[in-house]
Amino acid sequence: MTRLLIVSNRLPVTIRSDHGQISIHPSAGGLATAMKGPHRDSDALWIGWPGEVGRVSDEHLRQIGKELADHRLVPVPLSSNQVKRFYEGFSNGVLWPLYHYDTEKVLRNAWANWNTYVEVNRQFAEAAAANAGPGDLVWIHDYQLSLMPAMLRRIRPDLTIGFFLHIPFPSSEVFRILPWRNEILEGMLGADLIGFHTFAYMRHFRQCLTHVLRLSPRSDTLIIADREVRFGVFPIGIDAAYFTGLAGDPEVQKEAERLKAETGGRKLLLGVDRLDYTKGLPRRLLAVERFLERHPEWRDRIRYLQITVPSRTQVESYARLRKELDEIAGRINAAHGTFGALPVHYLLRSVDDRALAALYMAADVMLVTPLRDGMNLVAKEYVAMHPKDDGVLILSEFAGAAAELTESLIVNPFDLDQLAQYIKRALTMPVSETRRRMRQLRQRVLGYDVFTWTEEFLARLREIAASATPSRPGYTPPPEIDTLVARLRALPALTILLDYDGTLIPFAKDPESTSPDDPLLKLLERLARRPETRVHIVSGRERRQLEEWFGHLPIGLHAEHGLWSRSTHGDAWTCRVEIDQSSKELQRPLFRSFVRATPGSRLEEKAAGFCWNYRSVEPEFGLEQAAKIAGALGNLFERNGIANRFEVLHGAFVVETRPAGLNKGLVVRDIIAETEGGCRMLILGDDRTDEDMFLAVPPDGTAVHIGSTRSVANYRLSDPDAARNLLRRLVD
Repeated sequence: MTRLLIVSNRLPVTIRSDHGQISIHPSAGGLATAMKGPHRDSDALWIGWPGEVGRVSDEHLRQIGKELADHRLVPVPLSSNQVKRFYEGFSNGVLWPLYHYDTEKVLRNAWANWNTYVEVNRQFAEAAAANAGPGDLVWIHDYQLSLMPAMLRRIRPDLTIGFFLHIPFPSSEVFRILPWRNEILEGMLGADLIGFHTFAYMRHFRQCLTHVLRLSPRSDTLIIADREVRFGVFPIGIDAAYFTGLAGDPEVQKEAERLKAETGGRKLLLGVDRLDYTKGLPRRLLAVERFLERHPEWRDRIRYLQITVPSRTQVESYARLRKELDEIAGRINAAHGTFGALPVHYLLRSVDDRALAALYMAADVMLVTPLRDGMNLVAKEYVAMHPKDDGVLILSEFAGAAAELTESLIVNPFDLDQLAQYIKRALTMPVSETRRRMRQLRQRVLGYDVFTWTEEFLARLREIAASATPSRPGYTPPPEIDTLVARLRALPALTILLDYDGTLIPFAKDPESTSPDDPLLKLLERLARRPETRVHIVSGRERRQLEEWFGHLPIGLHAEHGLWSRSTHGDAWTCRVEIDQSSKELQRPLFRSFVRATPGSRLEEKAAGFCWNYRSVEPEFGLEQAAKIAGALGNLFERNGIANRFEVLHGAFVVETRPAGLNKGLVVRDIIAETEGGCRMLILGDDRTDEDMFLAVPPDGTAVHIGSTRSVANYRLSDPDAARNLLRRLVD
């Protein structure tokens, strides 16, 4: 039976050692609450760091291990140095500020912690691999473990892997600041399903894949290597039943009434936040100050209570933040306090659930104004605690919750004037509007709770696991390649046709920089001198280029997708079709206009057409321009009555024109016709132009596709290195 493995940075428990007695207590927190049901009900394992247990004896360590195992918890032990470098140094010193757009707070000595981040992710991947059964589901959580999906997939490709990011994913302009941007993206792409709180975060991730890795994801799917990676939007909720239960608790209601009475008829404004620079607390206090400056009549009519939960108190930037908040609150009270009351009450302390629930119920206005937040569940908790549809929520547009809670007063937290105006609007909002807004907010919060979030993600992950038949073939397994090599070596004669770019050598931004290296030239010469072996290169490149690179080798050359051929070394080049120069001249102005309008693009003129290369263009712009030029060329051919004589090819970062009916398959047919008694063929290619060769190969021939795109070939290899290795084995 398929089992679920939950993986997070921390286990959902706190371990205490009191006078030699070990005790394990459940931890509070959104993730612990969210995964409590699946962990309890499905015999799931939870893998994570158990926390700092201090100096304990070996006997106590064994006892801790047994206690954790009884609770189906698998510890990943980390040294204090690992925790400092992996968690504090890289996760929270680099990724946290970067993902929240505070690039100035990214640690400058991040290189010192990167290796530990890799090391710890590998430890988590190994722990999951060791505890997973065949075909199990693994759900990995959050930015601390971004590398783990790919690491786990390399160890256990049989597992179905999900990854959920609980914080924002930044725009590509910000993410590209990260020196390890490729590694982080590639790590996340090891998952089968990647979840985000909002569509904006998912869109940012897709754009990063395009800008950084030069990949082309569809709306919710990316075809990579031999599999599909799917993306989804899953906005996390709260334990709505728990909070509505608190709202109905007489003791909580009584405490809420006491708090209201204590304000002496004043309106109560509330803020509840962790002490973190992403929460926008200084700006919020400054907006309160501006409100009081503009509306002094409210000085003795409001009380703003800010509860700030201590966090990372040992970090210098957090200590500075605390000092700044103290100073602003003191200044406001000094300037706007009265003999009767002070407008701002600023408390740095933790609050238990029941006390917090009473504060939510008592508050007339809730301010949730982070500068950037993945979701922010405080906003949803406040809504759940107002069964009478009273209360007003002021919510930052940069909190993930703003995408759902649209009936809140959505505010830009960087605009102090707007925030001050919205405080006034919330305080004076008509009762009918307050109730209408809150009623709609409650329907959304109570209708999509944390358990629905969990069920939807797991249902999607199980759906992926159930569709075990891949949408297209995977890379050919090594044993099958071994069999193929043995069969090819045993043939009495062999004809080999090879594409060049993407097959024998990787693509590059500058096509002129991809000249053949010395090992490749030597490999081709060895193949050509192999007994009863003929070698041909069939490329879209110009004949001049092929002659310069390979003219000295005893091999056949075929340029511009078969327009020009020189089948035997020393022969003259022959042209397959008559070249229509007048039609070429029609195309030239159009291509030149797109080169001017598309910075980074370049034009290559060929004998019978043109090739517009946009590999160096900003990716999204390049794709947009490629679609435009392809459409413009089609219209040009139609208007001039040559649509039946020219065709447009849209390949890998290129748009080409060529005579209609001309393709690489003609080269295959000519070689077969020229060979007495037929020939056994091996054809290697990587893009759609090579599919014409694959379709023309005789039944006893072999077609090998290089890369992850769809193909009719009966064998598939990952990249040019794998292609060269196959050829090398034929002569070694």
